[in-house]
Amino acid sequence: MNADNPTVARRWYLRRGPMENIASGLIALGVVMLMQPVSMALFSYSFSVILIGTIGFVIVSHFRE
Repeated sequence: MNADNPTVARRWYLRRGPMENIASGLIALGVVMLMQPVSMALFSYSFSVILIGTIGFVIVSHFRE
């Protein structure tokens, strides 16, 4: 894979599978942050992380396979 070739980079970055996994990981991280009993700061940011992951998943689900 040549990093100088924009076509190859575009194919890798705009792929649905890896980006959906990242968005799903953000949603899961937000849920874990929501349920942990240790840190109030993590709890406070959990909704934002879940929201960003959900919006990212909705956007990425419109990418081509």
